[in-house]
Amino acid sequence: MGGDLFEPDDSRVGGEWFQPKTRVQMADKLINYEVQDGVAVITMVDPPANTYTHEMMRELDEAILEARFDEGVHVILIRGSGEKFFSAGANIGMLQKADPYFKYYFCLHANETLNRLEQTPKIVIGALNGHTVGGGLEIALACDLRVAKKDGGVIGLPEVTLGVLPGTGGTQRLGRMLGKSKAIELMVTGRTFDFEEALELGIVNEILDGEDFMAEAMEYARQFAPPNAASKAVGRIKRAVCSGIEVPFSEGLAIEREMQQQLFESADAREGLDAYIEKRKPEFAGR
Repeated sequence: MGGDLFEPDDSRVGGEWFQPKTRVQMADKLINYEVQDGVAVITMVDPPANTYTHEMMRELDEAILEARFDEGVHVILIRGSGEKFFSAGANIGMLQKADPYFKYYFCLHANETLNRLEQTPKIVIGALNGHTVGGGLEIALACDLRVAKKDGGVIGLPEVTLGVLPGTGGTQRLGRMLGKSKAIELMVTGRTFDFEEALELGIVNEILDGEDFMAEAMEYARQFAPPNAASKAVGRIKRAVCSGIEVPFSEGLAIEREMQQQLFESADAREGLDAYIEKRKPEFAGR
């Protein structure tokens, strides 16, 4: 959660939060969806800060389902529109006007949407093209891998400064990622920090420093798509980890065996074994 349409205050570099900016007219579509070379690119479109409303979450949910059902999609990449923000989180103006009943179900649906993203057996990459704070980071945490733009902005969960907590999975995902003590420290202080520190903490997997961030992010994503990778195996590894880590070890092993059996029956597994025996580079098809 957290955020409205915000603009960084340069006098508080890496500061506690953001200063509000005048709201702009919302676009007709809040989520843009397109497929490029097996990568479904999902873009949050609500400039300048790509804050999300219930309407945006519903469109995000639909895009996730579309990518899940499309056999031609092997990787999902999520980004924010523009150059300054991935997302500043939930739209504060919307929350301020809503009653507690709506707020509860707004958070519930957002949780369900991000759970669906996390459980889709296709690798999901968060392309952090700008500031990633509050609910924006919570969306990023639901991705499997995160790449960030060099010197592109700050990251953090500062909801405590608004008197609330990260309510779209932030307390749970950050705690599992960093361990209890560090996650609590970052959330109760509400501190935001740069992508380089996020890389050191393990929140960000890689920082891309080229002139064209999105071109590099797409290149990063395509390494997990055919013919470069057996995307079905990539997806089943994800499912084994995401589902297995939440259950007892013995049940996790059962999930792993089930995923492996599915892969043993795949064309890509046969191609991988054949290529190894024949001493050649495999040409995976995602089947």
